[in-house]
Amino acid sequence: MRRLDRISVKESQNTRESLAQLILDAIDRRILSALQTSGRMSNADLSEKVNLSASACHRRVHRLETDGYIRGYVALLDARKLGVATTVFVEITLQAQADEVLDAFEKAVSRIPDVLECHLMAGTADYILKIVAENTDDFARIHRQYLSRLPGVAQMQSSFALRTVFKTTALPV
Repeated sequence: MRRLDRISVKESQNTRESLAQLILDAIDRRILSALQTSGRMSNADLSEKVNLSASACHRRVHRLETDGYIRGYVALLDARKLGVATTVFVEITLQAQADEVLDAFEKAVSRIPDVLECHLMAGTADYILKIVAENTDDFARIHRQYLSRLPGVAQMQSSFALRTVFKTTALPV
């Protein structure tokens, strides 16, 4: 399957997921919004915030989890305090677009512990990676140890973020 065919399949899946989102009512959306900002909120606090009884709220949250709207709960960590304050975006262009090349690259990049995100792109680069590092020396180590060994790579362009202006994990609901 060619790269554009893969993108078309993904867009088709996204359209179906968008249609499924129509099933959510205003209360479901308020629940999702509240949990995105405070995932550790108790059911009692959540039910009060969305103006619903505790039992009804619990049932809705359980349904949202079962239906896959809520995939899990996480703690958002402070990168600076963990010593990985440097964010680097790396654009990757592959030598070819064959499925086996894409699959080999995706499998290999998913094993790199410093890569937070990997996106298949439309445009000049085939992929864009979001990587965290301690500093430029640490990124050089990541580049030597991992990135330079990725299969099928023709070109790589790295850009260092000077500062994060805006960042959220909250999706519009």
